[in-house]
Amino acid sequence: MTEQTKIALVTGGSRGLGRDMAINLAKKGCHVIITYLSNAEAAKNVVDEITQIGQQALALHLDTGDIKSFDSFLLTLADKIANEFGSERIDYLINNAGNGMYGSVTETSESMMDNLYHIHFKGVYFLTQKLLPMMNDGGGIVNVSSGLTRVSFPNVSVYAAMKGAIEVYTKCLAKELGGKKIRANVVAPGAIATDFGGGSNKTDEVKRKAIAGMTALGRIGEAEDIGPTIAFLCSPESTWINGQRIELSGGMSL
Repeated sequence: MTEQTKIALVTGGSRGLGRDMAINLAKKGCHVIITYLSNAEAAKNVVDEITQIGQQALALHLDTGDIKSFDSFLLTLADKIANEFGSERIDYLINNAGNGMYGSVTETSESMMDNLYHIHFKGVYFLTQKLLPMMNDGGGIVNVSSGLTRVSFPNVSVYAAMKGAIEVYTKCLAKELGGKKIRANVVAPGAIATDFGGGSNKTDEVKRKAIAGMTALGRIGEAEDIGPTIAFLCSPESTWINGQRIELSGGMSL
């Protein structure tokens, strides 16, 4: 590994948006660590793709909703990057891992709220906290939010609220980490055709046409529409972008 090579960690990097983020970071010249929850084979495939690009990659298991597992994860991470990359630190953190659970205000249960809270906010907060001592000055954090913080739809109140919390948290991060020249930004995807939340954006043609009709660019988003912006935010070209929310929705519901 050359001295200039940056290291990026992408949570939930085995499929969907996270996979495309990891691939684009590698194309930008980063070595990449991805985490996965259950599909080790998919994670290995991403590692193989990155290796073919010419960068190094690792896949590590992590449940981002299980805060008690973070200390063990950090020990494994430190050991792996030392042995595989010859480094003690990472440069970029992309908090992407998430799940979709939906219900109306009258139907939402406490367990549903707790699940979304642990994965989408508490887990992000404390994983970031624990990783900060391992981050190089001058690096960056990208937190993945959602277009649902700007536009309201039924049955997403808790999910959208957690993403709203992430957006406020990111501004606080940007302020607090400025002394280390670590930038923090939010990327907020619109409707994307992946398996997320049951995959209806990928398979339901009626829904896809409806989304295309309310989008200025006339189509539903694809995973490949998101990764390049993440890679840009983890590059020297974006060093003056900090504390910002960037929506990637093709102009949905303008």
